[in-house]
Amino acid sequence: MVGPLAASSSTTLLLPYRAPTLLYPVPSFPSSLPAQIPWRRISEIGASSGSRRGFRRLQVSNVAVPEVSSTTEVRRIAAKEVQRPVYPFAAIVGQEEMKLCLLLNVIDPKIGGVMIMGDRGTGKSTTVRSLVDLLPEIKVVIGDPFNSDPDDPESMGMEVRERVIQGEEIPATTIKITMVDLPLGATEDRVCGTIDIEKALTEGVKAFEPGLLAKANRGILYVDEVNLLDDHLVDVLLDSAASGWNTVEREGISISHPARFILIGSGNPEEGELRPQLLDRFGMHAQVGTVRDAELRVKIVEERARFDMDPKGFRESYRTEQEKLQQQITSARSNLSSVQIDHDLRVKISKVCAELNVDGLRGDIVTNRAAKALAALKGRDRVTPDDVATVIPNCLRHRLRKDPLESIDSGLLVIEKFYEVFN
Repeated sequence: MVGPLAASSSTTLLLPYRAPTLLYPVPSFPSSLPAQIPWRRISEIGASSGSRRGFRRLQVSNVAVPEVSSTTEVRRIAAKEVQRPVYPFAAIVGQEEMKLCLLLNVIDPKIGGVMIMGDRGTGKSTTVRSLVDLLPEIKVVIGDPFNSDPDDPESMGMEVRERVIQGEEIPATTIKITMVDLPLGATEDRVCGTIDIEKALTEGVKAFEPGLLAKANRGILYVDEVNLLDDHLVDVLLDSAASGWNTVEREGISISHPARFILIGSGNPEEGELRPQLLDRFGMHAQVGTVRDAELRVKIVEERARFDMDPKGFRESYRTEQEKLQQQITSARSNLSSVQIDHDLRVKISKVCAELNVDGLRGDIVTNRAAKALAALKGRDRVTPDDVATVIPNCLRHRLRKDPLESIDSGLLVIEKFYEVFN
């Protein structure tokens, strides 16, 4: 070869070794460690373990969950609120129909939930999650994973019910109604519950690990983009919503626990329709549209910008309105049982449902309950025709039979039939 490369074939150059420069800081180990954490060299760990040199076989131990006192729980919730502030419910501009449906379901959970359908970016998820601050407190059994009611046998888990039958004293506390998010990618085991793998491996016993339905008992189960939910999860929700109980039969485990929750779903109709079986399980249906008023749109943008810049200060500015609304909800829940509805109004409600060819009697029941909840929210003890006119479109709109040749909105059909019957 010709050139400078020819020398490399016959001559070897020996260069002095230079240690590489570390571009990251070397961690400094403390000179003294706690006595319960012995520190050994890696070679010692490999030699003392029964495996290959430099490796260590770890054994998983069963970790008991400590009992959390009410004071600790309150501090934990407060810390969580500081970490992830929620947009105030009172600060939401417009969307009165959606907000009213959510409030009525909080006042009377037996209404059966609400389905919110509308355009993308209209604040559906924000409104639902802002409901957390307004949720009242409920009485639950301490240490029970199913949020059992110590005063209602129908809302008790099997273990709590057996303790009551045996005459044991049941310790109870008060917590806020929980809101559980059901993600679209959740598995059936995570939703229903499954065998506790940790106890099976460590203790060799079959134990049940509760799922999201157990956590949502006596609370709110929120499904965003519910029209995209997998069919097998839809079947699970249908079973629980129909009976109020969740039954798990798998891996040698047979257990049933209460699963009574307020089902709230949201979605965009352009992304697909919801199965009729699940749609009928929602007590109310709210339609959300995009705001067209320019001044109102500017106000919404400005309010959101304020919240993003200073969430804590923004929430503080709406504290008075939030507390007033929370007191109104608490008062309405306590006075709901005393609200009366005349027999004549009941007959007219059923007549509207019959003339609209509504299948089943869920429309009649939900309309009566929603009208009573609205009267309680307004501080009255008797339902008026105006209360019925306000809630009946949301209770019957999604129960009408679909006519592909019909151009008018189903809610307007309900309003027309209402005025025809009540006139």
